[in-house]
Amino acid sequence: MISVVIPCLNEASFIDATLEALAQQEDPGEPFEVLVVDGGSTDGTREVLKQWEARDPRFRMVENPERITPVALNRGIEASRGETVVIFGAHARCAPDFLQRNAEALRAHPESGCVGGTVSQIHGSTTARRIGMALSTPFGVGDARFRTGGLAGHVDTVAFGAYRRAALEEIGLFDATLVRNQDDELNFRLHEAGWRIWFDPRIRSSYFVRSSYRRLAAQYRQYGYWKVFVNRKHGTVTTARQVVPALFLAGLAALLVLAGIDAAGGLPAVWHRVPLLVGASAVGLWLAGAFASAALLTERVRDIPGVVWAFACIHGGYGGGYWEGIVHFLVLRRKPVARATFLTR
Repeated sequence: MISVVIPCLNEASFIDATLEALAQQEDPGEPFEVLVVDGGSTDGTREVLKQWEARDPRFRMVENPERITPVALNRGIEASRGETVVIFGAHARCAPDFLQRNAEALRAHPESGCVGGTVSQIHGSTTARRIGMALSTPFGVGDARFRTGGLAGHVDTVAFGAYRRAALEEIGLFDATLVRNQDDELNFRLHEAGWRIWFDPRIRSSYFVRSSYRRLAAQYRQYGYWKVFVNRKHGTVTTARQVVPALFLAGLAALLVLAGIDAAGGLPAVWHRVPLLVGASAVGLWLAGAFASAALLTERVRDIPGVVWAFACIHGGYGGGYWEGIVHFLVLRRKPVARATFLTR
């Protein structure tokens, strides 16, 4: 059996269409069930879930009084019966052959404890469309193939992964202390245990993109912040791309300090204006890359500034959050701050 686990809280506007897409799946060659783990929704979501339970025995609601995503995922996995566990989202839609393709990929790649595919965006507004463009390019998100697409092959992580229960039982379930990055952290442990992760672009799903630059920046600030928590837990940087925004911000900050010292006459004459020129060049290179990437993504010139601003929200939010995490977790050895425990959608 395949078990689909969906964490959920106040998703009345989305959950019905998400479940309908799963109900209309092509035959994956084995039975499947869908467990929606609800954190006490108050917007009518629970009524929708009860209707699905009443009319289709494959759909079940599981309670999550803790209202935390990794706890919801663990509760769903523990209540499930499948040898394959698919992690999905309440804001997501899956292609008609989604489960079938996952099952085929797991059968074809016994070395892989998890498989996954591409996750495209659904845009509810002009802002969301521009944010979605930024999230689908290497300049915005690095080499995350599940966002940018590419050839089938082994990768370091996927979104909406289909896991072998045997692999989950071997490495343990999701870390309940992580509000963000819980899937990346789980996938890191999967690799450490000797399993591989297979990416197949024929496995297709989509999700609704955030429609606010402020929320996008807050989301990526949390990603950066919690990534340091994960790094401290494992004593290593889990992926190289995660440090790039933080290093860029640190470099700019250092150059600004040196430029201030230079303006006060504190640098030798041979270094006069060098920090300012290097900093301006770095910003200029970033802007050139951002505008070039944005121009390649769209034929609408008026979209380009919005995509560039989305790049800034992603990189600035992530880099700033990463440094905040370094201070809190590595320097001060503190627990996560309260505001970092609330999801930003």
